[in-house]
Amino acid sequence: MAAEMQSDPPPIRSLLFVPANRADRMQKALASDADGVVFDLESAITRNTATEARANVAQALESHSPDQPAVFVRVSAVGTDDFAPDMEVCQHPSLTAVMLPQVARPDEVAITHDVLDGTGILIMPLVETASAVRLAYELATASNRVAYMGGATGRHGDLGRSVGFQWTPEGTETLYLRQKVLIDVRSAGVPNPLSGLWGTIDDLDGLARFARQTRQFGYEGMMIIHPSHIPIVNQAFSPTSEEIDAWRRLVAAVEEADTQGIGAFRHEGRLIDRAHLLTAQQNLSRAARLGLD
Repeated sequence: MAAEMQSDPPPIRSLLFVPANRADRMQKALASDADGVVFDLESAITRNTATEARANVAQALESHSPDQPAVFVRVSAVGTDDFAPDMEVCQHPSLTAVMLPQVARPDEVAITHDVLDGTGILIMPLVETASAVRLAYELATASNRVAYMGGATGRHGDLGRSVGFQWTPEGTETLYLRQKVLIDVRSAGVPNPLSGLWGTIDDLDGLARFARQTRQFGYEGMMIIHPSHIPIVNQAFSPTSEEIDAWRRLVAAVEEADTQGIGAFRHEGRLIDRAHLLTAQQNLSRAARLGLD
């Protein structure tokens, strides 16, 4: 299936996980500066609280307002008994995306796509297994609803268990995983690749380094597990005012050069041509969507 976007996905820099059986934490998350929140119906709750958690999600979606963070719901995996009731509560126009865990095959994404027929709800497949890393392009192109996706790096999490890597703060053991998945999802046309996680809650310096590296790779944002991580991640994935001013000057310089019939030229110590113009325009467009222009 061609990767044509189902609807215009909101830009997400910070995506905060919240257990869906904790209504108090869900409301705090909706009042935060995160770009998006994930109400977790899968691994963050016990199965005996699933009914209560679904009711919490339904209430949060019903009362959600446009000025609050975008809402994602992590449902149970395709093929489990909880998948259908989890997906039922997701049928609400306030929901931005379904987060799909433990994806191993493209048909699981396609099944989720079909359940969402008639809605504008998007899909975020989670890359949590070696199989998902290998098939990332196929997963990303299995539905035109896939708008968010990327390589995960959770410490002692599902992907670490599947691949067998030993986590380090430097992240060298996941460099290939994150970059391989990023190239796959970018090739598939996924507009907002998201990576993560940084699981050490109080190591904010480590988080800042990891977030900067993730942005340098080409990701648009990160999944996060604690509210204290929000400002650090938002800053790492936001252009500075100096960068925005520099892109504007570059665009103006190229436009002036065009009037004089000049292609490549020197600008602020660099050789500039049309490729640089397109990059600057793309960066300015992203800044505008983040409300930073």
